[in-house]
This record gives sequence, structure tokens and C-alpha cells, in this order.
Amino acid sequence: MLAARLHEYTEEMGEALSIDEVDNPQITRSDGVVVEVEGAGWCQTDNHIIEGMWTDYVEQQLPLTLGHENAGTVVETGDEVTLVEEGDKVICHPVMTCGKCRPCRLGEDMHCENLDFPGLTTDGGFAEELLTAERSVIKLPDGVDTTDIAPHADAGITAYHAVKKATRQLNPGDHAVVIGVGGLGHIGLQCLDATSAVTITAIDPKAAARDLAEELGAHHTVDPSAEDVASVIDDITDGTGAQQVVDFVGRDETTALAPDIVAGGGDHHIVGYGGHIHEPAQSLVDGEFSYKGTLVGRYAELQELVALVDRGDVDLRTTRYGLDDINTVAEKLEHGEIEGRAVITP
Repeated sequence: MLAARLHEYTEEMGEALSIDEVDNPQITRSDGVVVEVEGAGWCQTDNHIIEGMWTDYVEQQLPLTLGHENAGTVVETGDEVTLVEEGDKVICHPVMTCGKCRPCRLGEDMHCENLDFPGLTTDGGFAEELLTAERSVIKLPDGVDTTDIAPHADAGITAYHAVKKATRQLNPGDHAVVIGVGGLGHIGLQCLDATSAVTITAIDPKAAARDLAEELGAHHTVDPSAEDVASVIDDITDGTGAQQVVDFVGRDETTALAPDIVAGGGDHHIVGYGGHIHEPAQSLVDGEFSYKGTLVGRYAELQELVALVDRGDVDLRTTRYGLDDINTVAEKLEHGEIEGRAVITP
């Protein structure tokens, strides 16, 4: 079969991956599931993997097939698989977990002590077929398109996971801020609107992104390139600040907003990454606010997100590309030229 493979780390996205002929995956465990990939979302994390940014956090052996946002049709199952069968349409949670360690027992999928992460530590879905496991697949409702839903496997549940944490601290009438209305942010904004009764302000320098934010439920928008964000948020919230901020950018300039826009006792959730936090400890003490990280989401949260999609509450904006266009997609994302999410159709 054909697969898009990373052979060496590079910052040159135009030639990052090669299309190779490789063996089809073989089931070697009783709970194994092989999925014919019909949609594989391209994520900013894929660019970071190509650059070698993840080598300090996980072991990787090159060459490696990337792609961790996957959906398609089950074509083979292990002997003990009962959850799905051949022909079922599924979306794949991004990690394969053991189900036995303490984090798994607590439902903390992303902290499994024995996890495999297709597209990051094992071969992923930028290929015609993907090997995953029964604990990772979710059968899709009739009518849900496997290509369009694929990015929800990571981008969607990452956004939903952050929003779900935020909404636990939000009451009707509170204020929430979404920073960045791009591939993740436009999902998170919809999740926030669907699961809470708060006033939402979206921050993005792109006019098209701000227009999209208003279309998707934002009550206010701010252009950080032309307006003083802190002053605008102060006016909107009558000097209180936002009880919850969900930052889908995660650069120095966005994390630095927290002391000036987060309400006392609130949280600044960091979803996007690449920047740093350089705030004085006293600013956290005075405001009693917290920075909170977001690492994808739980299997159960992907089920919940699929329910929101099936109900029509979350609409994913996607553009489809063939496997041969893989490096073009990498370049476009690197230059911020993709609106919504790019989906590879192997």
C-alpha cells in the first residue's frame, strides 16, 4: 500500500514526506483492528513532528508514517474484537491504550503508561490502511462522513477537552474568551456555545476568522493587531475579566494576556503550543488565576463530541487533499494558508 513517510527531521516542509510503497498492516494482537483510511486530518503537530520537536518527549524510529486524526471503514479485526466488525464506519481515538494501568482505570487515556500513538510513535493514517485497537475505535452514526469527521479524532477532542474543563467553572452570564479561530479554535468556539450559556469573545487578527467566529456564536470579536485586547475585554466584562480563557494559539503574546484579561480565580487554558510563559509569580498570586495545559482528550469525550456532531451542534470546516498533495498541505499550514482543517484522503 502507499504511505506518506518521514525519513529525516527537517524544517523544509515542501519535501518533508515521501510517498512509499509499504506492507499492509498485520494484526498481531487479539484486539487489533485494521481500518481502511478514508480521512486523515493534517495537524500542526504533524509539522512539529517533522521538525523533530517531539523527540524530547517520545521515542521515534524513522521512517515513520504520520497521521493521528483518522477515520474510515473497518476491514479486519482480531479474534477477540466484539465492539466493531468489518464494514463498520469508525473514528479512531489517537492513542492505543492498555486498559490495565492506573491512568487507564481512571479514564485518563492520554496518560496510559503503555500507550502507542499512531502517527507519533507507531505508523499512522497517512496511508491506505491503519492498524489500531478495539479500545480506540468508535462506531459512527449513520450519515456521518468518515472523511469530514476525521480531524475530530485529535483537533476536535483537544478543543472539546479544553472547553469541557472550562465550562465546569462557568455559570450562565459569565464571560469566556477564545483566542484563535483557526483549525482548533473554530471547533472549540462551537463546543463552548453548545455546552454553556456564557458571553463569548473571540480574538483573532484575521478578518475572515472574526467573521467566522460571529457566524459560529461569538458575541464579540477583537482584532489584536488593531485594538488593545486588555482594554476591550475590560469594557466587555465591566472590569471583571473573563472567567475562562481558551488559548488555541499558545504563543508568547497570547499567554502574556492572562494577567490582564483573566478574572480573579479564573483559568487560562493553553491548547496551542510553541510559546512560553514568562509572567511574574506575583501576577498569579494577585489574580489567583491558573495556566492549564490541554493534552488531547479522553475516549469518552470523543464519543460526546461525535454526539454533538451528529446533532448538528459542531460543524467542521475542511478541505480535502490527496496523498500526493501531502507536502503542499504541510507548506500551506506552515504559512497559515489553510482555513479550518486539511484532510488527506489516502
